[in-house]
Amino acid sequence: SRISSERAAMIYTKLGDFPRALDYLERAYAERSGDVLFLKVNPCFDPLRNEPRFQSLLRRIGFTS
Repeated sequence: SRISSERAAMIYTKLGDFPRALDYLERAYAERSGDVLFLKVNPCFDPLRNEPRFQSLLRRIGFTS
C-alpha cells in the first residue's frame, strides 16, 4: 500500500527536509486530500510555519494568516 502524501510530508518534516515535505504537502493539496484541512493546527508541521510555501498553501486552502 502507498503512503499518503501528508504522511510523507510528516516524515520529511521530522527529518528536517522541508523542501521535500512541502513538495508532498503540495501534492496532498493537488490530490484534494481532506488531511490538508488540518495543516493549520497539526503540530507535526510547526517547523514549517514560517516557510513562505507553507503560508502560501494555507492561503490557497482558505486559511488567512
